[in-house]
Amino acid sequence: MIISRTPYRISFFGGGTDYPVWYRENGGAVLSTSINKYCYITCRYLPPFFQHKSRIVYSKIEDVKNNEDIEHPAVRETLKYLDFTDGVEIHHDGDLPARTGLGSSSSFTVGLLHGLYGLKQIMPTKMKLALEAIYMERDVLKENVGNQDQVCAAHGGLNKISFTTDDKVRIDPIIINMERLRLFEKHLMLYFTGFSRFASQIAAKQIRATKNKMNELRTMYQMVDEGLNILTTSRDLIEFGDLLHEGWLLKRSLTDLISTTVIDEIYETARSAGAVGGKLLGAGGGGFMLFFVNPDDQKRVKGALKGLLRVPFKFETGGSQVIFYEPNAYNNYKKESYTLDAMDGSSRELIWTQ
Repeated sequence: MIISRTPYRISFFGGGTDYPVWYRENGGAVLSTSINKYCYITCRYLPPFFQHKSRIVYSKIEDVKNNEDIEHPAVRETLKYLDFTDGVEIHHDGDLPARTGLGSSSSFTVGLLHGLYGLKQIMPTKMKLALEAIYMERDVLKENVGNQDQVCAAHGGLNKISFTTDDKVRIDPIIINMERLRLFEKHLMLYFTGFSRFASQIAAKQIRATKNKMNELRTMYQMVDEGLNILTTSRDLIEFGDLLHEGWLLKRSLTDLISTTVIDEIYETARSAGAVGGKLLGAGGGGFMLFFVNPDDQKRVKGALKGLLRVPFKFETGGSQVIFYEPNAYNNYKKESYTLDAMDGSSRELIWTQ
């Protein structure tokens, strides 16, 4: 049995410039961090005591006799990609709900790859996990995704992640002293809006609008280095909140699907109560909102948003990790064949090891 643990992420600046349609012409970059909320994937070879060959457990339970019958597209295609022919059991557990702007689908794909590689007794590099997750989501599953979520989930930490015109990825960890890092962390408040959305559908419209939003995306790209400069110098951290506000105004102007009346009301309520800036995380349309708030003003913001669920969090640096590793549950022994007779008179072949 293998258990992988893969973090979710918060993106501050540069979202939208990590789509190939942009960075292959202009280069792209994001400023993001992984947080201590995780996606857990448990993988094992399934013993042959069951009528089904494989079991996949997530928001639903799939018992299938052939891997081709698996409905979950990421699981089905990843098993095919890694050439799994034996039956498996895969369980997914997440600290936070899916489709909420924290890169949960990419954390799932990275964690799934990590767990299945563990079953094969292969230890992939973090970059291999990231690049293969991008390939699975973008090229195999044909999702409208950028490249930042997979990289952040695999590597972890607070980073500037750059995307070159020739499809290369560069990761620059942000080095700041622990006191300033903790102060920065204390200024951040994360709230769940109460509804989720399918990011790929929203992203598709943004991708189509790219050629008409060149100035906005160029400014959002430049905000990455501006945000980095604020964090790594002696500038007042409040400037980071002001920059988040500017970035949100630009982001919500990209398409009419990014924000809604409800989201705008939540944002203005938080700002009126003392939030300096903030943003809706992910592609837009719903999910989690991040606010930058002076610690002295956070009580008022909590009161103003008392109808929403606040999720405390901290930064993390580990990225995707295998936290339990026992790959040889049954499959390394000599296989023998038996016939199992059922009470209804039917029989089936049972492959087991002794």
